[in-house]
Parts: sequence; structure tokens; C-alpha cells
Amino acid sequence: MNTAVLAGLMVPFFGTTLGSMMVFFMRKQLNERLNKMLTGFAAGVMVSASFWSLLIPAVEQGKELMGKIAVFPATIGFCLGMVFLLLIDTMTPHMHMDESVEGPASNLKKSTMLVLAVVIHNIPEGMAVGVLYAGWMQGNALVSFTAALSLAIGIAIQNFPEGAIISMPLHANGMSKRKAFLQGMFSGVVEPIAGFVTILLASLIVPYMPALLSFAAGAMIYVVVEELIPEMSEGEHTNLTTISFMLGFVGMMILDVALG
Repeated sequence: MNTAVLAGLMVPFFGTTLGSMMVFFMRKQLNERLNKMLTGFAAGVMVSASFWSLLIPAVEQGKELMGKIAVFPATIGFCLGMVFLLLIDTMTPHMHMDESVEGPASNLKKSTMLVLAVVIHNIPEGMAVGVLYAGWMQGNALVSFTAALSLAIGIAIQNFPEGAIISMPLHANGMSKRKAFLQGMFSGVVEPIAGFVTILLASLIVPYMPALLSFAAGAMIYVVVEELIPEMSEGEHTNLTTISFMLGFVGMMILDVALG
């Protein structure tokens, strides 16, 4: 694995780190309106990335292998990706921003379960970046290095507010700024790890690349539907969150087309 790929896998983690640093410069708690806008923007980025960077290449590559039934590998992979995240979501105790708890009963601290919720979000993002880099490394004509880099940058952009959303509430609940920053930062470590593991696995199952691409897309869409949309839609300020979603979607689309 070359240095450029390793650096690319780290890009989303840098976004989380920079966002977590906001705990040193901002108030103890994010403004509710800003929080919802950032969540809407992140949802828009993930939906756009799932479509432009993953599902379209999956279907196009499937056409070369299977012709008119190319949609089936993408469909199966997409569904498996959603089921995979559903299982992780069900088996892992975690807490949402509204302090609702999901998963099996646990004695874990609130701060730990809050970080686990973000870790669950980050797994499919790391997988998605890893799948694109794996496709490029294997010489896939439909996956370029710049496409993989654009996805990594797009996820890093949406990770910036995510890092702030995790570190600042931890500080507001009594944790020191330094510890809150570290917990927010380390919640993003799973992304390069998931990307690296995905690259290793992808090299063993090259013929199934369309399914892998759509699998990552399904996992990302699960996070949007299960976590982000409910958070951005509850209460007031839904018009602003809808606009933020739009900006996140078109921003990622432009980035993907411009670099891909």
C-alpha cells in the first residue's frame, strides 16, 4: 500500500480531529440551531457520497460484468450494508444526542456510549473510502484516485462538525476540555482502520467490487436514516436543516464531479 493511499485514509480522521478542537475555542454547548444545521449538512454529504461515489460506480461496473442484470449485485450489496449496520447498532450500547440509549443493557458511562454512537457512524465512512482506494489500486477503470480522494475530503468536511458535536457535549457534562478533545478525536480512529481492513479484504474478492461499493453505500444510508434525519428533523428550525442538507448534498456532488 503506497503512501498516498495511507494519507488518503487519514483525511477523514483529520476532519474529526479539527472538529474536536473546537472545544478549546467555543462555548460549552453548541447552539441548538447550529447543531441541527451541522447534522443536516452531514446527512446531505453522506447521501450524496453514497449515490455519486459508490452506487453509480457499482452499477456501471456491474454492467461490464453482468449486462442488463447489473443492478442486482448493487441491490444485494446495498441491502447487506444496511443490515450490517443494523446488527452493529443493535448489539452495541450507545447514546444519541438526545440522551436516548439503544443496544443491550450496559453499565457504561454516558460519555462512553456517546462516543460509541459516533464510532458506529464512522465505520461505514471508513469502509467507503477504503473500497474506492481498493478499486483504484486494482486498476478499476471506473474508480480513480481523485474520486477516492474527493470522497475522503467530503467525509472529512462532514466529520468536522461531527467532531465538535461529540467533544463539546462531553465538556458540557463536566469532562475537561483536553479529555473531551481526545475522546472526540479518537472516535474517528475507526475510520482509517475500517478503510485499511476493507482494502485488505477487497484484494481477496476483486470480482465482487460492485457489491462492496454498494455495501458501503447501504451502510452510510443506514446512518443517515437511523441517526441523522431524526436528529435534524425534531423540534424547530427544520427549514434551516433542510437547506443545510441541500448544501451538503450539492457540495459533495460538485466535489465528486470536479475531482472524480
